[in-house]
Amino acid sequence: MSTQKTIGFIGIGVMGKSMANHLLSEGYRLFVYSRTKEKAEDLLVNGAEWKDTPKEIAENADIIITMVGYPHDVEEVYFGEKGLFAGANNPKIFIDMTTSTPTLAKKIYEKGNKVGVHTLDAPVSGGDIGAKNGTLSIMIGGDVNTFEEMMPIFNILGGNIVYQGEAGAGQHTKMCNQIAIASNMIGVSEAIVYARRAGLDPETVLKSISSGAAGSWSMSNLIPRVLKEDYSPGFFIKHFIKDMGIALEEAEKMNLQLPGLDLAKKMYDSLADQGEENNGTQSLIKYWD
Repeated sequence: MSTQKTIGFIGIGVMGKSMANHLLSEGYRLFVYSRTKEKAEDLLVNGAEWKDTPKEIAENADIIITMVGYPHDVEEVYFGEKGLFAGANNPKIFIDMTTSTPTLAKKIYEKGNKVGVHTLDAPVSGGDIGAKNGTLSIMIGGDVNTFEEMMPIFNILGGNIVYQGEAGAGQHTKMCNQIAIASNMIGVSEAIVYARRAGLDPETVLKSISSGAAGSWSMSNLIPRVLKEDYSPGFFIKHFIKDMGIALEEAEKMNLQLPGLDLAKKMYDSLADQGEENNGTQSLIKYWD
């Protein structure tokens, strides 16, 4: 592996911290920025270098990865007065791994073309477990040549890396992912609620159904947390609500009805109203409480 390229990482959250640590462990010189510096302390102790703004990250790194919360955060990080494009003084590669809107991904791509920056939208799936294990699914939109150049980076972070097409295609694919998860979370939660009401042992039920046709990632990875009453976020409810909102908006643009997704969002909205927005998506089980 060549260590000539330097990497900037913006967004040291539940997933971003593990992702940045993988890059650091592979010997890359790593510059980091997060709105809360304390979140990056472990990385700084291990050799990462702090920069005060996204602009400074862009001025110092060759490849910049962003993993922030919401589309408005992406907008600020890229287009703000102290944002990445303000510091793009020579050819760079910007990779946004936030789950954001296809429209914004295209806007970043078009701006990059004007100023000589290559960009990819590369949202991920796999939660905190995938980030820690370096096994994330990464779905990528942008120029295929840039995608191929970045494969060594993606291989450090993920185990299922698929090029989806032009700018925005990665974000559209992530919406497909979230749509599938949304209805599945209702199904796996209802199964456990039913098991309990029927007087069954949910753990024993899980042994039977998780490896059969009903099996899913959510059932195998999130329902065991539910049974331990562990509602810590592998993925925040508030971020899932954001994703479902994006998917519903995009579906409306395509004149497409998604009743399963609509129901799931309403259920999660009700949990957020009860103060659950900072818990993990497995907290959907509390809807039946």
